[in-house]
Amino acid sequence: MPHSLTELNQMEQSAFTEALSGIFEQTPTIASQAWEKRPFADVDDLHQKMLTVVNSMSDEQQLALIRAHPDLGSKAKMAEASVQEQAGAGLDRLTAEEYDRFHRLNEQYKSQFGFPFIVAVKNHTKTSILKAFETRLQHSQPTEMRQAIAEISQIAYFRLLQQVPA
Repeated sequence: MPHSLTELNQMEQSAFTEALSGIFEQTPTIASQAWEKRPFADVDDLHQKMLTVVNSMSDEQQLALIRAHPDLGSKAKMAEASVQEQAGAGLDRLTAEEYDRFHRLNEQYKSQFGFPFIVAVKNHTKTSILKAFETRLQHSQPTEMRQAIAEISQIAYFRLLQQVPA
């Protein structure tokens, strides 16, 4: 349910956390900690303050945030926001061959890096996602961890824009 910035700035911590709990996949503590940084001047300020929380997390906490994300093109249960985002890129309509390719790449990526491949799908098509898989499989683990956090940050921004209309 969308909320105005004024409403968010006036909410108690529990209501604020509940309202923005889905911005970062299965990690409502980011919203809870960002609440302490009120007031927010605009959506960009809210986003930056949430990213401050993410950037202050330990490597283990960031890894847990990354691992909370579903595989792309997966048929597994996932958060409604992820379902909608993946559908927007056509990942809910994969052919059997495409599904097998995404599954193989997801498994190769997870085996190599220890976490799922994450990309802000609103910036992509099925084809560009597959190309990103191929490119990013050539990276080091630390590079991919930084890239995953950058992608999560972009996903969070898109989700904030839906939750806090201008």
